Amino acid sequence: MIKKADKIAEKDSIVLLLEDGKNLKTTILKKDEIDYALKQNDKNKKELIAFNRLNRWIFVQFIKKEANKYKRLENCRIAGEEIVSKINDQKIPGIVLSDLEGKPAEVLAYAEGMALGNYQFLRYKKDPGEKKNSLDAISIISTKITKSDIAPLNIVVESTCICRDLINEPVASLNAVKLSEEIAEMGARVNATVEIFNKKKIESLKMGGLLAVNKGSLDPPTFTIIEWKSPNPVNKKPYIFVGKGVTYDTGGLNIKTGTYMDNMKSDMSGAAAASSAIYAIAKAKLPVHVIALIPATDNRLNGNAYVSGDVIQMHNGLHVEVLNTDAEGRMILADALSYAKKYDPALVIDLATLTGAAAIAIGKFGIVAMGTKSDEEMTVLKKSGEHVYERLVEFPFWEEYGELIKSDIADIKNIGGKEAGAITAGKFLEHFTDYPYIHLDIAGPAFVDKKFNYRGQGGTGIGVRLLFDFIQQKSVRS
Repeated sequence: MIKKADKIAEKDSIVLLLEDGKNLKTTILKKDEIDYALKQNDKNKKELIAFNRLNRWIFVQFIKKEANKYKRLENCRIAGEEIVSKINDQKIPGIVLSDLEGKPAEVLAYAEGMALGNYQFLRYKKDPGEKKNSLDAISIISTKITKSDIAPLNIVVESTCICRDLINEPVASLNAVKLSEEIAEMGARVNATVEIFNKKKIESLKMGGLLAVNKGSLDPPTFTIIEWKSPNPVNKKPYIFVGKGVTYDTGGLNIKTGTYMDNMKSDMSGAAAASSAIYAIAKAKLPVHVIALIPATDNRLNGNAYVSGDVIQMHNGLHVEVLNTDAEGRMILADALSYAKKYDPALVIDLATLTGAAAIAIGKFGIVAMGTKSDEEMTVLKKSGEHVYERLVEFPFWEEYGELIKSDIADIKNIGGKEAGAITAGKFLEHFTDYPYIHLDIAGPAFVDKKFNYRGQGGTGIGVRLLFDFIQQKSVRS
């Protein structure tokens, strides 16, 4: 919990935040301590100096100078995460952030990095209390930060952590049915409307892609709709998020080899991000109309699993030649994108851990993006990406790439060749849209094997902060 504070108590542990040593003016430190901190920063290039007062700790945190404001805020988040380990090592339960320079954006970013960096997934630890971090509260003292500035930050941090929890949960306890139930519970907490389609309903809607991928599973598929519509939304047509909900991906009969299956519980990261973003938007009561569509199933293999060579009729009537059962994400997303047409949306954004090609292209440092009829919206989304440092790399979406997924026996095939795999996956999905559309491939940054600054280890929750910031920008009335 991040909160506003009015004063510092004698036993409060404190972080003094500043960029320029000239502004280290405080009665909390003695003159020789101030001199020591300045020397450590100036000559030894130390950015964090700690003073142990026995009954409390005082930290002086110098924020690295950076002209680019987005990079500067990211430096603050990273610095915030780095101090968390020191705080928890000393079993400090609460910390006060003191804004010495009147820089609210930097202080809020630092608090965000601390809060996100403090995340833990301890459900399956025998004694979680023993492993639990001590840090429980972050208080901010700043004349330029109000409670209303802090409230959305708490919401975004909470929602990102909810997303991480969903991603980190194994399929044994989070199959498609359970994922839908979790989304319904999230919706109930923030007065968002949730509707869940069972297998019979999905069959009646002729969602052939979702049903085909599900054929190898013992568990039924689900299709979940979570919707937030404020009483007076700024948008006449809804913004729609579509999240890939493959709760576990074996690759099907094109089974994954080696260690490529190890983290496939995370193949529903797009679904987790889309639904958690709606949760955040609804909890913040942003004046918008937004919907998330979540097609969900696991992709397993048994005697009835779909196979290479199958021709599947999709929700929109197109026939797809299956040439790889491990290209399953696009099959279930396609039905959802087609279903989205009924809402006459202003914009549809899908999020999916879709291709290894995207991960290979840019790694864990950004999101591969492409789109159609959405140049203006892409510009706004890129701005949000810079602000929250979930940056977009826009790939070309030229019509020539569509030639690579033409089929000899059906309308299209579900994979192209070895070249431009991330783009041909996007071009496949484009066939199921007729509205402004942005495709986000989060395969690289959605799940990390090793700790990656405040994004943690395991599910990162990428996409939640991005979509919330984007909708915040769109919700400002002109």
